[in-house]
Amino acid sequence: MIRFDGIEIDLDGHRLRVNGVEAALEPKAFAVLALLLRHPGRALRREDILDAVWGHAHVTPSVLSRIINLLRQALGDDAQHPRWLHTVHGHGYRFDLPADAESGDSHAANGANRVATVAPTVEDESTHPPVATAGKRSVRYAVALLALLAILLAGWRLWTTTISPSTPETSKSDQGSVPVSLAVLPLVSSSGERGQEFFSDGLTESLISTLSHFDGMRIVGRGASFQLRSGKDDARTVSQKLGVDFLLGGSVRHDGDHVRISLELVRGADGGTIWTRHFDRAYRDLFALQDEVALAVAGALQIQLLHTMPSAVETGRPASGNLEAYDAYLHGVYHMRSDGDIRKAIEQFTRATELDPDYAQAWSWLGFQHTLYARSWLNGADARATYAKAREEIDTALRLQPDFGQAHAIRADLLSTANHDWNGALAEFKLALALVPDTDPTHGAYSRLLTTLGRTHEAIEERRRYIAGDPLMVLARVYLARLQASLGRLDEAQKSLQVAAELEADQHDFVASERSRLAILRGDAVTALAQAESMSAGDDRDRAVALALQIGSDGAIADTALRHATEAVGPRKKGAYFMALLHALRGEADETFAWLQKDLDRGDDGILYVLSEPLLLRFRDDPRMAAYCARNGLPAPQASQARSLDQIRELVATRSP
Repeated sequence: MIRFDGIEIDLDGHRLRVNGVEAALEPKAFAVLALLLRHPGRALRREDILDAVWGHAHVTPSVLSRIINLLRQALGDDAQHPRWLHTVHGHGYRFDLPADAESGDSHAANGANRVATVAPTVEDESTHPPVATAGKRSVRYAVALLALLAILLAGWRLWTTTISPSTPETSKSDQGSVPVSLAVLPLVSSSGERGQEFFSDGLTESLISTLSHFDGMRIVGRGASFQLRSGKDDARTVSQKLGVDFLLGGSVRHDGDHVRISLELVRGADGGTIWTRHFDRAYRDLFALQDEVALAVAGALQIQLLHTMPSAVETGRPASGNLEAYDAYLHGVYHMRSDGDIRKAIEQFTRATELDPDYAQAWSWLGFQHTLYARSWLNGADARATYAKAREEIDTALRLQPDFGQAHAIRADLLSTANHDWNGALAEFKLALALVPDTDPTHGAYSRLLTTLGRTHEAIEERRRYIAGDPLMVLARVYLARLQASLGRLDEAQKSLQVAAELEADQHDFVASERSRLAILRGDAVTALAQAESMSAGDDRDRAVALALQIGSDGAIADTALRHATEAVGPRKKGAYFMALLHALRGEADETFAWLQKDLDRGDDGILYVLSEPLLLRFRDDPRMAAYCARNGLPAPQASQARSLDQIRELVATRSP
């Protein structure tokens, strides 16, 4: 047991208490915390932490950044001014224990200081008999739908007695089409059994998906909501960060054959509770319970269900109602979204499709994970075979559910990555965007395709749509900055990077890399090198430093950096494309096109960035660039809206005093 500043950490019992209240931490987060605490004051490398906690699993470095962010939120630490958990730039992380920290036996503390959190209750569904489960499924849903009128009526009464008095009296004609905005915060798992985060996270995501289909309601995307998991900020701060009127939070408890969901709806302006409710049902009635919860929330906000509830596939449920398959699916989503373990996600989605061969959403996400695995880790024949498997899985999903919007977006991603079928991908995105909510991440994926085709202005518009639905997504703002920079709007790009840096300090490497590139576009060698050298040790830092050195005044150092980069290429992903960038920055056209061809021959994805890359577009008028684009079905380089390096520097020079 380690105690300091109101914090108690029970390493043996895997418990964290802050000011006497037990904080919910997912297992990997506690494992990272324990590892750092066993080496207080010592800076541990990112690679060592990943190896110690995740083993040799194929996880992305951003997973560790997310875990560190969760730990800081749980501990009440500040990334900008940390007291205990420090980022050691270019290396990893360090945990500094205060000099007066106490340690001792944890057994005496086990079971002590347990704090039960009970929300104020308006109506407790546990006092009602559960929905009947005997007989046909249609009977159960009929009962749930018959309850809909009562739910909406209760919601109307609640609106008139609790919401309206605290808001301006505005008629529907005065309101126009402004939707009610809501953020669904991650439900806390209060189950006694460990490892239940996948279940609470899955129910949260399902609720977000369901509510996003209601007319008159704007729901913040999953990514932004989940970044505020710890509950450190008060309601007013959270609502301001997310730009919403209301917050919905609560807990879920899954014990054996029973599920209990407790919800609280609060006003963002003052944190006042306007509605609480408890739902207690048999686990076999889980899907009916999810619908009931969504309808109750919509009723409390006076949102009418104008059409029908979203289909099962849109909410992640198997149409067959197979709960075992759904359990595997939720595990797969957890690995895909939370810990970034591609192999485990593939394993769980595969199991879901084996348990229910007609599970369209499981098939689609399985295809997406295989596409991601091939793009991120494989080359040559292995990549082609995995892409072929992904194609079969996505086709199966769309055969089972032709109107599944995300499956069309996933197919678009595959077509552009594996086949360079740009027109086919555009057609799939057109279908997808007509079927998904306005805040769906599909807008971000569509932005990437538009970027590939040189349609930069449209790409920025779609990127902003994605950010509107997920305002805390750091990488979305980094990509926005890259698009702005490619148009020569460097000041705008700098502001976007500043917002990204303020949102999450642990994404420093991504932001520093883009700041270095901005400096290269400006011709500022000193800043370019300083930003590159501030990154964590690894391939990305080495490449950023090599690029920055090419615009310095010492030609010998630049040549040495080029030689080292050439020697280090090997079979690594993006290696050939980076070499093309390096030679393009040096103005060496022959070598640039040779490396671009090597990138294609390896089956890598550099082609996705050529028409938006200012370094490569300096050869826009070279016949070889036109031939490269024509062979690969891309628009002519002159059609790209992005500017070349030389055009951007000329623009900067004309604007300088």
